Amino acid sequence: MTVDPSVQRLIDGVLVPGFVGTSPPDWLHRCLEDGLAGVCWFRHNVPDIETARSLADELHGVRGDALVLCDEEGGSVTRLEAATGSSWPGNAALGVVDDAAATEAAGVGVGAMASRAGIDVVLAPTVDVNSEPDNPVIGVRSFGADPALVARHSAAFVRGLQSTGVAACAKHFPGHGATRVDSHVGLPTVDADLDTVRRRDLTPFGAAVEAGVRCVLTAHVVYPALDSEPATMSAPWMSLLRDEVGFDGVVVSDALDMRAISRRVGRGPGAVAALRAGVDLICIGNPSFPERYDSVAVLDEVRRAVARAVADGWLPVERLQAAVDRIAALADWTSRRDRASSPPMPLPTVTGSSSGGQDAQSRRDVELGRELAHRAIRTDRVERLSEPPVVVVEHRTDLAAGMHSNWVVAALTARDPGAAAYEADAPVDLDEARKAWTADGGRPVVLVTDGVAGDALAQAIRAERPDAVVVHTGPAGAADSIGPPLLRSYGAGRVNADAVADVLMGPDRDR
Repeated sequence: MTVDPSVQRLIDGVLVPGFVGTSPPDWLHRCLEDGLAGVCWFRHNVPDIETARSLADELHGVRGDALVLCDEEGGSVTRLEAATGSSWPGNAALGVVDDAAATEAAGVGVGAMASRAGIDVVLAPTVDVNSEPDNPVIGVRSFGADPALVARHSAAFVRGLQSTGVAACAKHFPGHGATRVDSHVGLPTVDADLDTVRRRDLTPFGAAVEAGVRCVLTAHVVYPALDSEPATMSAPWMSLLRDEVGFDGVVVSDALDMRAISRRVGRGPGAVAALRAGVDLICIGNPSFPERYDSVAVLDEVRRAVARAVADGWLPVERLQAAVDRIAALADWTSRRDRASSPPMPLPTVTGSSSGGQDAQSRRDVELGRELAHRAIRTDRVERLSEPPVVVVEHRTDLAAGMHSNWVVAALTARDPGAAAYEADAPVDLDEARKAWTADGGRPVVLVTDGVAGDALAQAIRAERPDAVVVHTGPAGAADSIGPPLLRSYGAGRVNADAVADVLMGPDRDR
């Protein structure tokens, strides 16, 4: 179909695709020149910060107001540090420490790193209240289960991150913390009344908005108390976000390639419904993981669907124009920082921190992530191991984080050449695991679990080895059935893992 060029530019101006590779393909150059809103980076695009900066400079060179979006939450969800593990603990650890100044400093650290990489919008913080301990997708990405705690840390992280000139994006509105289904694989429904949702789930979003958050990202979650459609496609939820929560910035969709949308209505119809409901910026998703697809073909599919909806009068041009105007205001705000240089940002004062100028603050930035991970550790009758352990872990694919190393296993086995690991996909063969810990004189057993995978295995191993140390990396409430010896890290990112290894095996003298 023939589309008026001015309308096509509006359509392109609300779309953010992913792409494969570490340099912009020709089609992306053309689309950016034609008005594409920007791109979303994933792990495969940015193997290191230097590559990321080169890529960002090229993208911004094509069009200066193009937006670069990226998930950079800290903890297990990192793109810029996926190869080495994040320098920052995730939200659950920050919530356990419960020091708002420290959380703000972590936001500054994440934002400064994103700024150095040329990123405009960081898709963080996760402000969901993790009220369901068995939540398969939020868990330690949440600051906790208490709305007030989540609210104050959400606001602190937003303030810190945006002080670097990078826009924050509070997610996943109106809340993904009460779900038992991962929206990457299905459509979750939360049967809570609206008063509960307001009191529990919306409180942190209100705090983030009050802190000046520039973006809010939607959840592919149905709340029947207000609408039968997932929030991403729901006009009532978008109206509530604008009129009741008071948000006037850019509403970003969660990725349309997630099965809650792609398998239910399709990416094209999903984009149309989201735009019509009031979403401004459509994030199409990751063409590399967990399923590979042709990013150009999918972008064209979405563009055609939106163009047909406009031609049919189903999607008013005025709705697109309003979205483009908000996106332009966001791009103007992010472009005010000097992308050509990224000086270290002053960190907010943290209890016990040293002062003494910018150099001291930069050194503090390096150490703060480790310190916060240590401050989050909780132990119950845990002693330092007298021998190198056998580390047993049951794998679980984390679709939000992508494929990454098990940093706890890596940290424990790196401290002593005699340490060993038994890693297997669920369900673990207990007989095979038993061989691992009996092969060399019955060494100490350390089981790593996150509360979603591995708890049943913990009970089975404890029946034979009551002395087995359980390292629980999941959120509060998820390890209530596991007795001592128990070490809780509230996250499994690299700095969380280093803190675990420090407690069990002694500090790493080479670090």
